[in-house]
Amino acid sequence: MEHVKGSAPMKVTVITKQHSGLIIEMERLLVLWLEEQNQRRIPVSLMVIQEKAKRLFEALKEEKGEGSESEEFVASRGWFMRFKARANYHNLKVQGEAASGDEKAASEFPKVLAEMIKEGDYSAHQVFNVDETGLFWKHMPDRTYITKEEKSAPGHKASKDRVTLLLGSAAGDFKLKLLLVYQAENPRALKGIWKSQLPVIWKANKKAWVTLAVFEDWFINYFVPRVEWYLASKGIPFKVLLVLDNAPGHPAHLGDFNPNVKVVYLPPNTTALLQPMDQGVIASFKAYYLRRTIAMALQATETKKNLTLKDFWKSYNILDAVKNIADSWEEVKQTNMNGVWKKLCPQFVGDFHGFENTVQHVIKNVVALSKETDLEMDVDDVTELLESHGEELSAEDLIQLEKQIIEEEEAPTPEPRAFTRQGLARGFAEMHQALATFEAMDPNFERFTKVSRGIMDLMQCYKEILDEKRFLSVQTNLEQYFKKVERPATDPVPSTSAASTTPDSPAPESPAPSECSASPPGSPAPVSPAPGGSASPPDSPA
Repeated sequence: MEHVKGSAPMKVTVITKQHSGLIIEMERLLVLWLEEQNQRRIPVSLMVIQEKAKRLFEALKEEKGEGSESEEFVASRGWFMRFKARANYHNLKVQGEAASGDEKAASEFPKVLAEMIKEGDYSAHQVFNVDETGLFWKHMPDRTYITKEEKSAPGHKASKDRVTLLLGSAAGDFKLKLLLVYQAENPRALKGIWKSQLPVIWKANKKAWVTLAVFEDWFINYFVPRVEWYLASKGIPFKVLLVLDNAPGHPAHLGDFNPNVKVVYLPPNTTALLQPMDQGVIASFKAYYLRRTIAMALQATETKKNLTLKDFWKSYNILDAVKNIADSWEEVKQTNMNGVWKKLCPQFVGDFHGFENTVQHVIKNVVALSKETDLEMDVDDVTELLESHGEELSAEDLIQLEKQIIEEEEAPTPEPRAFTRQGLARGFAEMHQALATFEAMDPNFERFTKVSRGIMDLMQCYKEILDEKRFLSVQTNLEQYFKKVERPATDPVPSTSAASTTPDSPAPESPAPSECSASPPGSPAPVSPAPGGSASPPDSPA
């Protein structure tokens, strides 16, 4: 650098463009927004990008307050070209508004697909569809007092914290396990939890999107082995037709990964018209999730003293959301899901049930529950909330989301959970106390006995762990008791006669009884199922 400076002509003026901190922050948020638009398959124009950049810059200026008023930003075409290069967006498509649904293509494609199904001799059990959807797992209508207090609280976390879900099923009688993508690999709520044991397939990246890498990993390590197991369990040959839309996270070469899986892509702009998961599955799933979340809040505030709804909502974390997401997916019945194939594969639809009345019925349930929790939501509020999952993130949402990503990145890696003998014993004591409470109220002894035995059978796996820990504790105590004591060299060695017990000498003391004497040495240890066994599906927990 010194050599170049010394060799430069004296009259040359070097002009460099310095970027302020606000512009750098704005561009980070703009990248988030552009990736969101890309994932939602919404094309953007240069004018739209320039306008969004200016709005983000003004929002950041307002947030920073004093000291930033003098900073200016002009979203010129030159800035945009430099931004594209910095963000590695060389292939960013800028165009007009997204095209509306292609009715003609939507009417012709089912005939083409039917011909493929006939030629390949595919049954309903061999034709699958999957689709992504975003879920703001901690979002409330704007007029509820929880949302108002969140917005007024300094440094509050974004209520639009998002996960992306991949939902799918066969046209027959099989639902796929949910794929969930979150922004953090190790959130604090999952401290010590084995992610492989979660009721969803857990993946993470900063944007919480189903990227090419995530989709390929899901396809190779879950979809193919899981579907192969499912078809083998029915005695059906392993050949599959997977119907996808043209989302950015769906690799064009996906069909090359496995010769038994043929991938077919829907025509552009026909997703809302044809894709089975978009024919009521996603909408009903989100309605079920909202109902379960409100019901959880009601139960928590009723059973815990002095717990307010605001306290519950503050403590509601991603682990709670994962449980409700899995339960809501379980609530989506296969009899309804068969009906969503009516537009794409009418030949596979039997007794059509569909989801026409499901969402409206659940909305009424949510309204009734909200009144019991003092949320006071009406039908319009709930409908607006369900539709908000597809809304574009505002400048404020993007700012809060960026802060939350940084917070999760800075969080320490959690320590794994572990069983303790004392903790297990305490859990069993509390369970027995709870059963005693029900026994004291139930006049039907036979019913209580059936419930009690069922619970004890389900708890047997934990009982085996407790027995093993008790046995190890007894073994350790015995080893310590019989440990050889080294005598100093100066100590006299007692004679055999001195060590013998005479009638006048006291008898030697008996060893102290162990604190855990209930478990025999042969107590069985927990047995894990053999990996790769044919008795359980590939995603069954070990």
